[in-house]
This record gives sequence, C-alpha cells and structure tokens, in this order.
Amino acid sequence: MKTLIKNVQIVNEGKIFGSDVLIDNDTISKVDSEISDEADLVIDGSGKYLLPGVIDDQVHFREPGLTHKGNIESESRSAIAGGVTSFIDQPNTVPNAVTQELLADKYSIASESAYANYGFMMGGTNDNLEEVLKTDPSNVPGIKLFLGSSTGNMLVDNPETLERIFSNTKMLIAVHCEDEATIRANTQQYIDKYGQDIPVKFHHLIRSEEACYKSSSKAIELAEKTGARLHVFHLSTAKETALFRNDIPLKDKKITAEVCVHHLTFTNEDYETKGALIKWNPAVKTQKDKDGLWEALLDDRIDVIATDHAPHTWEEKQNVYTKCPSGGPLVQHALPVMLENYKNGKISLEKIVEKMCHNPAILFRISKRGFVREGYKADLVLVDLNDPWTVAKENLLYHCGWSPLEGMELHSKITHTFVNGHLAYDEGKINEQKFGERLLFEVQE
Repeated sequence: MKTLIKNVQIVNEGKIFGSDVLIDNDTISKVDSEISDEADLVIDGSGKYLLPGVIDDQVHFREPGLTHKGNIESESRSAIAGGVTSFIDQPNTVPNAVTQELLADKYSIASESAYANYGFMMGGTNDNLEEVLKTDPSNVPGIKLFLGSSTGNMLVDNPETLERIFSNTKMLIAVHCEDEATIRANTQQYIDKYGQDIPVKFHHLIRSEEACYKSSSKAIELAEKTGARLHVFHLSTAKETALFRNDIPLKDKKITAEVCVHHLTFTNEDYETKGALIKWNPAVKTQKDKDGLWEALLDDRIDVIATDHAPHTWEEKQNVYTKCPSGGPLVQHALPVMLENYKNGKISLEKIVEKMCHNPAILFRISKRGFVREGYKADLVLVDLNDPWTVAKENLLYHCGWSPLEGMELHSKITHTFVNGHLAYDEGKINEQKFGERLLFEVQE
C-alpha cells in the first residue's frame, strides 16, 4: 500500500517547510518538494501541518486488573484520535508488572488490542531486583520506580534497595518523586481538621512543593552518585526545575525531566470549579509553579511533554478526598491543548514537536520513530490549525466517559493519524483494524 500526502507543511527537526511525503507500506519512503509516484491513496494536505506521531512516555491504560476504568484497547483508540501513535504504559496495574512473566502478559494483551505502538515499563519494588535485572533493554523502555506511593503497592522506600537498583542497571530509570513521610504528615494534619472530607483545594498543600523537591533532589543525588540514567516524571513545581540542565544535548544527558499537560494548563485556583477532576499526583500547584514549568520547558531544562493519562470512573471521582483516586484522562486532548498554547503565542510548533515527538524518541532511544525521516516508520499526524471544536461528552473516546477539559474550546483539529503507514484515524473515523506494534529500543553498550 502506498500513500501520498501532497502540499503539506511539515514540522520536523526545528523547521517548517512545504513538501510531499510518500508512505510505502509501513515506512516513510520519500520526503520531497514534488513527488509524482503512483499511490493507492492520495491525500491533499493543503493548508494543513504534518507532524511526527506523538510519543506519550507516561500513560496508565489500566489493563490488567483495573479495566472498569479503561483498557489498552479503549485508551489506545482515544490516543490515535489525539495524534498519539506510541505510548509507554506504567506498571501499577493489578497485578503490578514486577516480574518478567507479568510484564510479558501485558505485552501479550497489547499485541491483540493496541491501536497505537506500545511499550511497558518494568516495575521496581523493595524486593524484586533480580527480576528487574532480567529486563531486556532492546524491547522494554525502562524501569519505573514510585518513590512516593501513588497507586498500587509499589512504593520503593528502602534506601539500600534504591541504591542497588540505581547501581546495577544501565536501563533508563523513570521515577515518580514525592516524599512519602511528608505527605503522610500533611494528610494527618488536614484529617485532624476536616476528617475524611478534606476540601480538594488543599491537595497541593498536602502533596506539597516540599514533598516533591525532597524526593526529586534525593533521586538526582543518587543518580549522580551511581551514574544511573534517571528520568523524573511529571515535574509540578518551579523549585524542582533548578535541578535540571540545559547546557548539553539531550542525547548526552543522564538526568532528564518531563512535564505533563495538566501542570501546564491548570493551577490550584481551578480546584474551585474542577474539584477532584483535576486531583492528580503530584498535585496541580500554584500559578508561580505553572509559570516556572513553562519557563523550564521553553529553555530546555524540561525535555518531554507527556500526559500521565490515568482514567478513573466518574463515580470514583465523586468520593470524599481521602477515598477519591488521583488522575484523569488526557491522551485524546494533549496535542490539541498544546496546539492551543501555540495559537496563544506561548510555544512554537517546532518546540511542541520537539518535546512530544522527537525528545521521547531520543530519550528512550526508540528505534526509527519520532521523526519525519526517510526510512523511519510512518507514524504521522495531519492537523488543521483552524478548525474550532469544543471538548464535550459526545466526542470523548475514553472508557471513563469524562474529561476535566469538557467545555474547553480548541481551535486545532487532528484530521488524520497514520500508525505504521496505515490510516488509523480519518476525519473523526477510527479504522477498527489495530496497527500498533511493540516499540523497540537501540541499546548502547
């Protein structure tokens, strides 16, 4: 199957330029100003922009064990509608993916149900170092450690264990950084005052700046001591951004950072109207924090934009504070929201592509994805920057059926998504064939 995209503006590697693109089976075979090859399908890209498919390096698709919230099929389906062609899923499913066998089970499910390309993190615990070290770096993206208990029973809080993991693996270690003791003490203070029904507006004071900074600075110290490759997920404070560098290229960085769309979108003021729908861990914090995260994103101390897509049911989100789970769905809307920030003059298209497509590929050393390059896999997204729509229940594809963005007007629409050369999403219609493949990684000796 050959597909020819004509007269499109390509956003790639810091440039925007007019071009044609030829897809041959699953590969980008030609990028040129004038391609006249015969093709089975010709798409006129006039007035549209072609981006590499988004690689979301942090999602929770809830399978196995939590499929009342979402599953690999439903959430990867919503991903391709949002221009996300590859995802890296986290190990805090049920059971937790902390043995090679349990990790293999998730890959087996995805091989039959994923609309997008997939990778699954191996989970570390206080006592599974032996299993962690069996992980194959050529087909697993990395090791995930929860240094603050977010969900599941995956808290790694034994300093000796941590040091052993950091010292013994060459694989990328991705961490959730919040200091558990600080959070527990803060929670108790608010329970003493309010009981279980703590107003959600205090969430950012319970899961505080101090809790985040204490944990991330400690993780970085350990990475520097051991030489480990460390990626700090979902920064939420301005203070933490000072821990990261922007004076060397990403491929040479051993310590990297990510920010999520919700921490770039909301502040603690929004708890008033959104309530627990924007209760995430780490918490959405102040305007000062949001400003600091934007600054660090634009000056390259923060390397990646992701979603931390983590659906819960509407009913679960109505529980009192101490029983209400943290997290929300985002994978269908991350790219449109970032394009809205482009329209508002906050970020360039080139920078969005760098942080959402190129950098996850560089950081995780993903093979042949994340760029519009000849010989690379044809994971591509066509966007119309002038097609307004409003996020509403009827256009949500998440299994959980709600979004914290409902009612938000967006001015850019994803019109086509290609996964491995196949047109997986076309003007609002999803091709029900599943084209996702297992992500592979370049191993450096």
